[in-house]
Amino acid sequence: MADVHPEHAQLQADRIYLGWQYVLLHPDPGPPPRRPSPMEGAGPVEAVDPEWVRKERLQEDLLNRPVKIFRTFMLVLALLILGLGVSELLSWSFAAIGLVAAGGVAAICSYAIHQGDRAVRYRVQEHQAKHDRQREEREHELFQAQEEHARRYREWQEKKDRFDRQVTWYSVAVPDDIDRIDVAGGTLPGWSALITLIGATRLYSGGHLTVLDLSEAAIAKDLIELAKRGGDDPLVWVLPVDLPRLDLGATLAPEAFADVLAHVVSVSEEQRTTRDLSFDNAILERVLEVLGENATINQVTAALRALAQVGDPRDDLRFGLITATQLERIGTLFGRGVSDRVVIERAWAMESQLRKLETLGSEAVRLPPARLRVVSMDRQSGVFGNRVLGTYVTTALTHILRQSPASDRPWYHTIIVAGADKLRGDVLDRLMDACETSRTGLVLTYRSLTPAVRERLGRGHAAVAFMRLGNAEDARVASEHVGTEHRLELAHLTETIGAAVDGLDTAYTSTVVDHEQGEGEERETVPPDLLEDITASTEWGRAATKAMGETERVLHRSREFLVEPHRLQQLPTTSVIVTDATTEGRRVRLADANPAILTFPKTTLGELEDVREALLRVPEQPQGPDIEVQEEPDDPIPPNLGPPPARLDWRKRR
Repeated sequence: MADVHPEHAQLQADRIYLGWQYVLLHPDPGPPPRRPSPMEGAGPVEAVDPEWVRKERLQEDLLNRPVKIFRTFMLVLALLILGLGVSELLSWSFAAIGLVAAGGVAAICSYAIHQGDRAVRYRVQEHQAKHDRQREEREHELFQAQEEHARRYREWQEKKDRFDRQVTWYSVAVPDDIDRIDVAGGTLPGWSALITLIGATRLYSGGHLTVLDLSEAAIAKDLIELAKRGGDDPLVWVLPVDLPRLDLGATLAPEAFADVLAHVVSVSEEQRTTRDLSFDNAILERVLEVLGENATINQVTAALRALAQVGDPRDDLRFGLITATQLERIGTLFGRGVSDRVVIERAWAMESQLRKLETLGSEAVRLPPARLRVVSMDRQSGVFGNRVLGTYVTTALTHILRQSPASDRPWYHTIIVAGADKLRGDVLDRLMDACETSRTGLVLTYRSLTPAVRERLGRGHAAVAFMRLGNAEDARVASEHVGTEHRLELAHLTETIGAAVDGLDTAYTSTVVDHEQGEGEERETVPPDLLEDITASTEWGRAATKAMGETERVLHRSREFLVEPHRLQQLPTTSVIVTDATTEGRRVRLADANPAILTFPKTTLGELEDVREALLRVPEQPQGPDIEVQEEPDDPIPPNLGPPPARLDWRKRR
């Protein structure tokens, strides 16, 4: 039978792994049964006590003493009568009668004494026989107890073997026909664990991954190190520093480019309507029509300054951002003299926000293809500026997805947006729709359950995962979504490792500065080993290695809890409650998103339901980690699972 240990199994490309579920299918049998001892129970059977025999004989002697004295008297009397008869002092007739009488009485006394001695011997023999029977009975009972102990010990040994060999961590995965995964709540270290797990399993099963990190923390740092160790060369942009080298969306068609910029402008206006967006979009489309093909952001902002009559247009003419002909045409776009004050105000507002993107693509270079791309926001920048940048990247990526053909392998390309609650609801809706139609996997993480997030949580064919929810109202909403009737089992190891990793490296290192076409470090192609890479290159792997030094008693400890608001506020860092719909109904599972659990010796890539079904199908086989969940080759996890579909290209020319 195939071993389900991850070293001998393959990651399934049609499964999205979200963590590991701790379950003991075979409970701890406890200590072995005690061997029966002859000293237990009524105690051992002793031999007949010589003191008791002596007392019995002494008592019989005391009882026979008068008889013995009387017999002696009779014997003496008989001798006297015999002497009188011999001396002829008494006639022989009388002497004979006396002798017969005295001798008879003496004989009767002797017989009585003999019977007493026989009675004593009989009692002693009877007592000895009773003790012998009791000893035989005790020996028989002890033999039966030893046989029963041997049987119980064999049963205990079988249970102990099953307990020791059983798998304790089962994968928690959702099928790839799920369109999206919504992650609500969580801490930055918890997000780091979850993103590392999802990203590693997607990359090592042959897929591509894009991470948009709006959290302003380096939550994908472990994933980047893992990808490097696996032979990839990830691309990491740190915005706004790397904005000149980011060409995402720089080659979009004018209509799409105008739509992207209109959504960027609306980032600070939560109450913007579709009509407002259409108005901004119309202004931008006309401006781009004047500027022509391949217009850059700084050209757009120069045109908007001219339209809003802000600053001196001669400066933009001198720097070559706009030509005199374009300046003249812009002045007449909305009527001679730009008399419409609404247009002026909107142009001014758009210019003030889009100028944060002016350096976009100004130093773009041809970058080598990469299976992992990370776009992050520098926390040293302003909050509003980062929201503008995040909205631009998301909207531009949405347009690229809309132009891409649908993949024949769902989730082959996966997009993770960390901190999606910083984006407007309509921006998220468009991204969700684009990912669904292009069959691109989408993972959205939210720090808080705002009204906009609640409206979209689990909408469509999506799985929902809840991590630690510090806010009481968010915890209440989450408990109502999951259902408070569920009782979940939490492993002690989850709390131990989660407490050990409580911080993150707060900064990424840009990798696009030194990447130019034809340059870059040549990497030796080696077969990736996910287990070894996790242990060596991630903080989670190092913390898990230390925690595995605990005793088995600690590793097997767990506790149960109900899904209640105050419990959700106390979840360990890496705990995640996964809910998804199946044909049998909605499933609720508690998982540990720690990627290092994959390296544990008692972890399987099979799901709990699959293993249980396998145990029912083959009850006669030893139950444990050697149960076959699925037919799998014994090769290591492959770096690629077949010919890939068309790769999503940020630099696709129009």
